[in-house]
Amino acid sequence: MALPSPNLDDRRFQQFVDDAKRYIQQRAPEWTDHNVSDPGVTLVETVAHMADQIVYRLNRVPEKNHLAFLDLVGVTLFPPSAARTDVTFWLSAPQEETVPVPVGTEVATLRTEQEEAVVFATEHELAIVPCAMSRLVVQHRGEPVADRTTALAEGTHIRCFAETPGPGDCMLIGLTAAVPHCAVALELDSRVDGVGVDPRQPPLVWEAWTEDGWQPCDIDRDGTGGLNRAGDIVLHVPGGHVLSRNGGHEAGWLRCRVTEPLPGQPFYTTSPTVRAAEVCTLGGTTRVVHAATVYDEALGESTGLPGQRRRLAHAPVIGDDPPLLLQTAEHDGWQDWQVVPHFAGSRPDDRHLTLDATTGDIAFGPAVREADGTLRQYGMVAPKGAVIRARRYRTGGGRTGNVTRGAVRVLRTSIPYVSEVVNREAARGGVDGETVEEAKVRAPITLRAQERAVTLRDYEELARRAAPESARITCLEGDPDEHGAYAVRVLVVPQAVPDPGGRLRFEQLVPGDRLLDRITRHLDERRLIGTRLAVGPPYYQGVTVVATVHAFRGTDTDRVRRRAHDALYRHLDPLTGGAEGRGWPFGRPVQSGEVFAVLQRVPGVELVDEVVLHPADPLTGRRGDPTDRIDLEPPALVFSFDHRVRVIGDGT
Repeated sequence: MALPSPNLDDRRFQQFVDDAKRYIQQRAPEWTDHNVSDPGVTLVETVAHMADQIVYRLNRVPEKNHLAFLDLVGVTLFPPSAARTDVTFWLSAPQEETVPVPVGTEVATLRTEQEEAVVFATEHELAIVPCAMSRLVVQHRGEPVADRTTALAEGTHIRCFAETPGPGDCMLIGLTAAVPHCAVALELDSRVDGVGVDPRQPPLVWEAWTEDGWQPCDIDRDGTGGLNRAGDIVLHVPGGHVLSRNGGHEAGWLRCRVTEPLPGQPFYTTSPTVRAAEVCTLGGTTRVVHAATVYDEALGESTGLPGQRRRLAHAPVIGDDPPLLLQTAEHDGWQDWQVVPHFAGSRPDDRHLTLDATTGDIAFGPAVREADGTLRQYGMVAPKGAVIRARRYRTGGGRTGNVTRGAVRVLRTSIPYVSEVVNREAARGGVDGETVEEAKVRAPITLRAQERAVTLRDYEELARRAAPESARITCLEGDPDEHGAYAVRVLVVPQAVPDPGGRLRFEQLVPGDRLLDRITRHLDERRLIGTRLAVGPPYYQGVTVVATVHAFRGTDTDRVRRRAHDALYRHLDPLTGGAEGRGWPFGRPVQSGEVFAVLQRVPGVELVDEVVLHPADPLTGRRGDPTDRIDLEPPALVFSFDHRVRVIGDGT
């Protein structure tokens, strides 16, 4: 609980006016007209208004002192972070030359009457490289590769796999060029021989050979139904795709590999065949960020004095690596300066500076007088008269950049041969900057934890500081059998933007490797010696609700069903669910009685007849036996999976 703030003067405007009128009766009884129309009363109200403003400023003195104390202990506001996502640039038609997409290319969401367009910019240059098929090779499990390029050119039906396919069989397609980050279309003329598989879920995986070995390709569209019919397949080739030699031929290799079937997944009885194949590049994918880049901003000339300060024209600054590239013009050309968190370890010849990302303030190293009277310089002093410039930094960010997948569709920078853009995944990572009130709440926790992790709450606070864009972070004692003795388990739930309709996909709740690595490195530097760290996602327990409800007479049953589904997905949500709407609590069980109450509150529902819960596996889709209670372990969260609601109305 916060300490009570003293109210130095609790008088307000009307009290000042009433006191003045009372003094008038005592000092000037001949003044009898005290109505607001009297000019003298108008003057009294004017003075009272000024006094009210002075009292308001006086009562803000304790708050000003509070902020001054926070500044003294080094508590500064966290800057906003920018949302990022991958955007695919689709060509109007395959091109014969490489199509470059330069750094800083702007794309945006559609502008509406209610919302402004959200603008993103590319972080890296993208080259959309043309390609064609040069080789077709097949390889059965445990056998050498066999080149089928000549037979394919003659129109022969080529078996993609062994006559009786098995896991590990693969078909390799060689491209004339490496196409990292590109979208490639494979047009295959095949025959329906691979009977037995489900075209919607074939036991296949498409991969590309990269510097790190075979990496999976994202499938944008599979018109062949698992090589069961003629059609095209659009693959997104990962970065790092390189030329390599296979079977004595150099090419950029893609392969289609047969995988082990999942439980209940249909498998091939015979091999599909291919008699013609063509390959072309249709587009490319690169990362974009919700921020604007500022180049070559002039910051004046150096005074040659220690501790000099400058301020950027645009704030806040997005925390890139580095967040700011600052240079000074000296006799031997432009010199780069490094942003450091503080000057404690800076030597007099280190080109170090500090940056307040929230305000854009830049500070050069100070000179500190030691006990013996000498001056010690922390960080180099920029030479007098040297021109200072901000070579590059980014500004912007915030929650507005967290847009749904498919929302980015406008190409603001014209690029030849690019017809459209789209983000295949939601943008996430955007967080608003910290407010003063939030800093006041955080300050006591920061002072207690400092920069070392001892208790579970310390780990939790430091993890949030390392990854403010995470939706939820909690810390538990690690299981000695699973993580070893003296282990701390850090559970990270990433920020996720629901698809249109308010539904979360399971893959959106899995934190990325970069996020986990950043949290691990930050905590590893501050943990106690001997403490083990286990940083990862929680266990998601899928829950399927099967319910029967009765609608009021004359109510649209389809609308009631949609509302019931929305209520279930909203309540059983790891980010915004639960009774308080802050996310389902870790380890809290799911009970049918609670779900019963949620459905009963749905508009249009007269009676909830039956509620049954099924534990489900979000990966395989398998459901467990019906029950009225699903218990969760402490590191577990719920995940809504394929709810079924039957609505009985007038015509049912």
